[in-house]
Amino acid sequence: MSKDCQYTDLNFKLNQVETKYGDKVHICSNPFTLSMLARLGSPDSVQPTLNKYVEDLYNNLLQQVLNHLAPTVDMTVETRMKEHVKEGEYSGKVLDKSQKFISVNLARAGILPSHKCFEELHYIFNPSGLRQDHFYINRKVDDAGHVVGVDVSGSKIGGPQKDAIVIFPDPMGATGGSLSHCIEHYKKNVEGTAKKYVAMHLIVTPEYIKRMQKDHPDVEIFAIRLDRGLSDKSVLNSIPGSNPEKERGLTDNQYIVPGAGGVGEILNNSFV
Repeated sequence: MSKDCQYTDLNFKLNQVETKYGDKVHICSNPFTLSMLARLGSPDSVQPTLNKYVEDLYNNLLQQVLNHLAPTVDMTVETRMKEHVKEGEYSGKVLDKSQKFISVNLARAGILPSHKCFEELHYIFNPSGLRQDHFYINRKVDDAGHVVGVDVSGSKIGGPQKDAIVIFPDPMGATGGSLSHCIEHYKKNVEGTAKKYVAMHLIVTPEYIKRMQKDHPDVEIFAIRLDRGLSDKSVLNSIPGSNPEKERGLTDNQYIVPGAGGVGEILNNSFV
């Protein structure tokens, strides 16, 4: 069966906010995701509703990542109409199910996002090429509450990373310290060369973007919202990335403003 012309050249254009951060930073905002993210950050958003918001937002974000980065192939698939007419076939572009993926759980806030992405990937790609790794890391602070580094208590890496797209679904991109350390670990200590590293966040700050572009300029960053709420009004009225030295989204203790406030604690129903 010949292809329907609408599928001959399927050129996907990412729906993203204009920024000056370069072609590897994607702020994939739209009214639906911004509305859901606003609900997620509300003080009234607790379990189990919060989990539902996180799952739906990451499902949306994963679709953006796959549409933009995952390879496609031409395929012909018979539909249920085949028994009625010989033209009952779909012929066109689909995602290449042989592409390998590794979803990295940055415990603890990343547990649910990573598992959600890992689960959804199975509906399109070969299970034998999918894996979830676990990296136990958290920010290290001094007596004044300032972030001074990261603490790594362990990891479970399920094998080599050769030819895999490695995704890091971690809700908050604040300073970038934890993720930078984790990516560095994969580059230096995990066997093989990954096809690509992808950071997936609900919210990022200008400080995070600056850190990641300095440490790992090859990483593709996807986020639903850029928070720079502590910037001057003139900066807030400018295209993101136009005034990188004046943009500010972190408090002195490195918490995001406006942010969402303690997503990791609420996701895990922490008592403290």
